[in-house]
Amino acid sequence: MWWPGTLVQVSLFRALHEKDDRRMSRAKFFLIALICSFCWYLVPGYLFSTLTSISWICWAFSKSVTAQQIGSGMRGLGVGAITLDWSAVASFLFSPLICPFFAIVNIFAGYMLIIYMVIPIAYWGFDLYGASKFPIFSSHLFTSQGQKYDISAIVNDKFELDIGKYEEQGRIHISMFFALTYGFGFATIASTLTHVALFYGREIYERFRASYKGKEDIHTRLMRKYKDIPSWWFNALLLVTLAVSLILCIFLNNQVQMPWWGLLFASAIAFIFTLPISIITATTNQVIKHTHLHLHLAPQACLAYQIN
Repeated sequence: MWWPGTLVQVSLFRALHEKDDRRMSRAKFFLIALICSFCWYLVPGYLFSTLTSISWICWAFSKSVTAQQIGSGMRGLGVGAITLDWSAVASFLFSPLICPFFAIVNIFAGYMLIIYMVIPIAYWGFDLYGASKFPIFSSHLFTSQGQKYDISAIVNDKFELDIGKYEEQGRIHISMFFALTYGFGFATIASTLTHVALFYGREIYERFRASYKGKEDIHTRLMRKYKDIPSWWFNALLLVTLAVSLILCIFLNNQVQMPWWGLLFASAIAFIFTLPISIITATTNQVIKHTHLHLHLAPQACLAYQIN
């Protein structure tokens, strides 16, 4: 476990604080790079935002909807599009300068598979769930006719679901990209647990036994130079936070709209996923988000509250 993102921060702190007698010190190089990157970012970020996504396909076929879906780097698949904006490059996987090469290749292969194979086949090939009625790339909600869904019309003044109004307006539809994002998001959550269990399960077990027997690894020995923070600080903070949250869920339930068992269930999910996600982040610099799981379970808890 080497935490690539942390190594970059350590290198930055060393460049800023350590003395360097070379002609071009690391601090001077960092300052020059910072000024240059800031000056350049003004161009695509403020003066000429078109540089964020340059799509020659959209220029050549400006009146074709299909061409816009294929070539647009902002609202489409981005085939043939290029960018001169580093923030657009970094949005792909945070920063390619930090991530290990094997992680970049893995993510790129998955990106190519989903964007250039799965989505086109599902959208144009099979027209799954009437996908052609909706944009290929959008996070908005739609009606069955492709119009934007009016969420405010199906909730009451307490932000509770009005079943009658929902049935009147019809089911919610989402774009193909959004639907596949949810599907692969759930697959990512499940694969995180299985991957860590298969590849790091034995190491986790051995480290747990070693810590229980009092054996110290190299990191623990290095940290012995610093004064420890008492464990009861963290335990007390956890208990106080959990107690206050439970009080809010029980006595201010009308405002919070979350049953007490929903809070405990969310805490259990966080406890289960903390170690696997930390291991993935420490080795690949990729943070596995379980937002999809929360977005699926939270409405169930709120619906249970509404029924009760």
